Amino acid sequence: MNTTQHKLSYCALTVAAVLCSPQVWAQQSQAETKNDKSVERIQVTGSHIKRTDIEGALPVTIIDRNMIDKSGFDNLQQLLERMPVTGAGTFSTRGNSQDSTANGAAAISLRGFGADATLVLINGRRVATSAFAEGIVNSFVDINSIPVAAIERIDILKDGASAIYGSDAVAGVVNIVLRKDYTGTEVSLGYGSTTGPSYDEKTFSTVWGTGDDKSNATLILDYFNNGQIDNSELGRFGTANQTPYGGEDFRSSRGYPGRFIVDGVTLRDPGCPTGSIAGQTCLYDYGPHSIALPAAERLGAMLTMSRELNDNIEFFSEMAVQHNTSTAGGAATPLDEGAGLTVPGSHPNNPWKKDIKIGRYRTVDAGNRRWDITSDTLRLLAGVRGVVNNWEWEAAAQKGRSAATQTGERDQGWVRTDFLQNEINAGRYNPFGGVTNPQSVIDAITTSLVRRGKSHLTSVDGHISGELMQITHGAIGLAAGVEYRKEDARDTPDDQFTRGLIFGTESVSAAAGRSQKAAYIELSVPVLENLELQLAERYDHYSDFGGTTNPKVAFHYTPSDTVTVRGSWSQGFRAPSLAQIGLGPSQESQFFVDTFLCPTNNPANPACASTDYTIIFAGNPNLKAEESESWNLGAVWQVNDALDFSVDLWSITQDNKIDEVPFGEVYQAECGKQNSTICIRFAPLPGQTLGTLDRINNGYFNVSSQAARGLDLSANYKLDLAQNGVVKLNLEWTYLDEFEKDKVSYAGEYRYPQYRWVAGADWNLNDWGVAGSLSYIGEFEDTPDINFDGTLDFDVETSRMVDSQLTVDTQLYYNWDASTKLMLGVSNLLDEEPPFAAGDGDGDLYGYVTSIYSPRGRYVYAKVSYKF
Repeated sequence: MNTTQHKLSYCALTVAAVLCSPQVWAQQSQAETKNDKSVERIQVTGSHIKRTDIEGALPVTIIDRNMIDKSGFDNLQQLLERMPVTGAGTFSTRGNSQDSTANGAAAISLRGFGADATLVLINGRRVATSAFAEGIVNSFVDINSIPVAAIERIDILKDGASAIYGSDAVAGVVNIVLRKDYTGTEVSLGYGSTTGPSYDEKTFSTVWGTGDDKSNATLILDYFNNGQIDNSELGRFGTANQTPYGGEDFRSSRGYPGRFIVDGVTLRDPGCPTGSIAGQTCLYDYGPHSIALPAAERLGAMLTMSRELNDNIEFFSEMAVQHNTSTAGGAATPLDEGAGLTVPGSHPNNPWKKDIKIGRYRTVDAGNRRWDITSDTLRLLAGVRGVVNNWEWEAAAQKGRSAATQTGERDQGWVRTDFLQNEINAGRYNPFGGVTNPQSVIDAITTSLVRRGKSHLTSVDGHISGELMQITHGAIGLAAGVEYRKEDARDTPDDQFTRGLIFGTESVSAAAGRSQKAAYIELSVPVLENLELQLAERYDHYSDFGGTTNPKVAFHYTPSDTVTVRGSWSQGFRAPSLAQIGLGPSQESQFFVDTFLCPTNNPANPACASTDYTIIFAGNPNLKAEESESWNLGAVWQVNDALDFSVDLWSITQDNKIDEVPFGEVYQAECGKQNSTICIRFAPLPGQTLGTLDRINNGYFNVSSQAARGLDLSANYKLDLAQNGVVKLNLEWTYLDEFEKDKVSYAGEYRYPQYRWVAGADWNLNDWGVAGSLSYIGEFEDTPDINFDGTLDFDVETSRMVDSQLTVDTQLYYNWDASTKLMLGVSNLLDEEPPFAAGDGDGDLYGYVTSIYSPRGRYVYAKVSYKF
C-alpha cells in the first residue's frame, strides 16, 4: 500500500486511541458492566469481536439450516449459485470437462470478481485449496468437498474483508458454519429425477450426537450421488453447430474424415460428407460426444468434539474427510499439423499414392476421451479456548490436504501420436474415409494416463477478544491475533503429456509453495450511544512477494429504534495463486479466425474457418499481490416486528490484477510475422508468406484492473393469519450498475446481467407447509467477440440480447409426527430452457451460457427425515 494509505490507517487507529482515553470518556458503573456481561455474546462473520446483536456494520446474508432444507438442494454449489450476489466466475461441474481445469469441483464467485477473489472459510478458518486449479491458474476452495448435512448455516459477507481475514477476501467472504453440540440421531433420505433428460440424485445423511453440560461429540455422515447428462440427450443444446438456431458453427476443423497436405496444397478427404464440407476442411461435431453434467458420487464424514477441562478452559477439535468421484471428457482425440503425422505413398488406402502430411484429423474410431476423477480431502483441527479476567482467548492448529487424481484408461480414447504413426507406416491404420479400424489396431495406438494433484495447508492461530475499557457510551471491544500458514500445491500431468506424445488435449503442470504470517487488531468503539465505530488493521507477510498492510473503517449508526445506517471502507489484497507462480508450460484452446491468413472471407480457404487454436501459458514467479479498495453504505429499516427492509450501495476496485495478456492483442501484435517467437507458425506452403498457425505463447502479469459497483436490496415480511397459519415473504435483489475491466464496461454484457433476484414465500399451518421461490436472471448482450477474430469488440459493436429467465421452485412439507418430516418438491416447475446464446467461442459453444444456466430442466424430488 502507498504512504498515504499507511497514514490514513495510522490516523484511524490514533483516533481510536484518543477516543479510548479515560480522560475523554468516563467509565460506566460496575453494575452496568455486570448487566452487560449477562447477555450472551456471539461472533459475527466479518469481525473477530463478539457482540450481543447480529446487526453490525457490515452486510451479511445468513442462510440457516431451515432455509437450506427448504431450498430443495442437496448440493452446496446449486444452493449458492442461485443467490443474486453470485456472478461471473462461479463455476461448477456443469460443462466443466476440460483437461486443464478442476473437473468434479465447484466454486463460488461474489460480485463477479471470480472464485479466487472470494474467500471461503469453515468455522471462520481457511482450508486447503483444490488440488487442481480452475481455468489453469485460479486457486479456490472446492465447495463440493463440504457436505450439506454438516452445515448449520452459511454467512455471506458482501464486503471486502482483507483487514479481518487476509488474502482473497476482495469481493467478500462465504463462511460455512458447521453443526455442533448436537444430541440425538437424525437420518435423512432423498431422491429426485428430471422429467426430461435421464438424470437423478440420491442422498443420505445421518447426524448423531451425544454429550452433557461439559462435553459433546457430533458425527455427521453424508452421501450424494447424481447421474449424468450427455450432450447427446439435449437436442439443440448438445450440438456445436448452432446455425440452424441462429448461432455459430463451432464444429471442429479436426474432422473425421480429415484434411491432408498434398504437394503443399491442403485438400480435404474425398470421403467427407456433404454436410461437413467447409472449403477444404471436413468439419466434425464434437458436441454430442461431450458431457453436459457429469456423474458424481460424494461421501463425507465429519466429527466435532469439545470438552471442558475446567471452568475456564475448553478443548475442541474438528476432523473431516471427503471422498469424491466424478467423470469428465470430450470427443475423440483431435490432431493437426503440429502432430507431425505423415502417410507414405505406399499406404494401401492412400488415395493420392504419394507421401502426404496429415493436416487435421480426429481418431473417432478410438472412442471419446474420458477421465475418471477421484479427490480426497482431509482436515484436522485441534485447539483450546478459555477466559482469563473476562478476556476470551483461543489457539488452534490445523492440517489440511487435498489430493486429486485423473485417470484415463486405454479404452477411454487416449491416443499416442508415436503409436499412431507406427500403425500408419505399417499400413494397418487407415486414416481415410472415416472408416472404423480393427480393435487390434485401436489397442495398438491407445494408452493409459494419469494426472495427479496435491495441495497442503498447515496453520496455527491465536487470538484474544474482550472489553478494553468502559467509556461513557459503553465498552470498547478489542480483538487481536496472530496467524501462521504454510501451503504448497503441485499439479503433475502424465509424462506422456510432457514428452508431447498426447496431442490435441490441454494439459497443466504446476508446483509452488510458500509461508505466510500475519497479525491483526480490531476495535469496536461506542462513540455515541447510537454510533459504533469499527477499526481494523492487518499485516500479512508472504515468503515470495513480501508484505502488505490493509486497514478497515466501518460504522453502525441507529438514529431511531427502527432505522440503522451502516457503512464501511477498506483495502484488500489477493496473493498470487501458487499455480500462477509455479505454472509450467500449460495449454488451453480458443476458437477464432486466423485473419492474417484469411483477410477476406473465402470458404475455400481453410484459414477462414473458426478454428480451435492452442494457447500456451507459463507461470511468473515475479508476480505481485493484487490490491483492492471497497466501500459499502447501507441502511436497515425495521418497520415493525413483521416487516423490514435493507439497502446497500457498494463499490469494489481491484488493481494490479493478475491476468493473461488478451490473446487478441497478442495475435494482432505478433501473428502477422512468420518468425515471431510469441506466435508460432508452421512453414509456409508454396505461394504463401505465412504458415498455418500452430500456437500462441502467453503468460501472466500484473496488467489488469477491474471495478464494480451496484445496489443490493432485501425485504422480509411475516404475516400471522391466526388460525390460518403464518406466511413469510422475502426478497433478495441485486443491481449491477457497473463492471469495468481495463476501463471497458461489462455491465449488461456477456455473463454480466445487471439484474438478479430471488423471491420466496413460505406458508405453514400446524404440521403442513408450502414453500416456493422465484429466481430471476436479467438479460445481457450476447457474443463478446462478435466477429470471432480473437479481439473482444462488444464495447464498440452491438450484438443480440440473451433473454432473461424466470424459474419457479415449489415445495410441500408435512410433519408426520414429532420425529418424521416429509418433503415433496419441484425445481424449475415450468421446465424453462436456458435462453439461447450464440456463445463466446470458448466455453459456451452449445447455444447457452453454461456457467449461468442449467440444461437439467424440471426436477422432482422427495425427502424424508427422522429423528430419534
